[in-house]
Amino acid sequence: MQRETTFIHLTDLHVGTPDDDHLFSDTTETLREVLDLVATVAPQPEFIIASGDLTNRGDAESFRMLKRIIDEKVDVPVIYALGNHDTRPGFYEGMEVETADPDAPYDHDRIVGGIHIVTLDSSTPGLIGGAIDPEQFEWLERTLDSHPDLPKLIVVHHPPALGEAPDVAHWRTIHFPQSQRFAEMLKGRNIIGILSGHIHHDRVSVWHGIPVIVGTGQHAATDILRTDILRMVRGASFGIGTIRPSGLTMAFVPLPSDRAELNTYPLEMLLERAVPVAAE
Repeated sequence: MQRETTFIHLTDLHVGTPDDDHLFSDTTETLREVLDLVATVAPQPEFIIASGDLTNRGDAESFRMLKRIIDEKVDVPVIYALGNHDTRPGFYEGMEVETADPDAPYDHDRIVGGIHIVTLDSSTPGLIGGAIDPEQFEWLERTLDSHPDLPKLIVVHHPPALGEAPDVAHWRTIHFPQSQRFAEMLKGRNIIGILSGHIHHDRVSVWHGIPVIVGTGQHAATDILRTDILRMVRGASFGIGTIRPSGLTMAFVPLPSDRAELNTYPLEMLLERAVPVAAE
């Protein structure tokens, strides 16, 4: 019988160097503060998920900074996904991950605490929106079949598109037709949850029967009351997950914040840099 498993969900760490004038908050200090709080969690988490936008610029030095902080403060496995702010070459070099192709998607899986954790790289170089390539779907199918008896967590930076048609704000999600294929592939696979980031606010959805957990992350929060622009305000949180035989529970731990405005972005700019919506 499956035992209870506790884990931590981090996302959108946006670790950067002091000369990054597009960071708007001290993300390295926030990450250290969050990891100090994580150290107080009981029962002790068995692993940490970091679901993308690990760095703000994707450069190798920022990844090296992230690695130093994690090595200093964390003594459990950390599962990383890549987001649109990351770069694959920067990640492989800075995190000292061996690869034959520094431009290849960082797709991987791991079993921790009896949970099969499957991580997809939804980043699309140069664009904001998410995508899953045909070769990645082939890898995903093989990987899901490799441990059919184990409950599975899916980690992917961009959440799937939730609606029944492409959303006008499609830069927020995995490209719509690929989201549909994703849903079909996950059916009947003992998926206990999908962990994502990207949109910078805490959100829980049930998508084709699967909980989709999105975290605010450690960089900034989206003001979801403003729909005419993307308004970023001061704010951060992390998630504490518990996996039981009955399913997944997520609790969110917000850091105190005055919600002061940090920056705004016009929606037109975001749409231009999303994965284009096809004719369908």
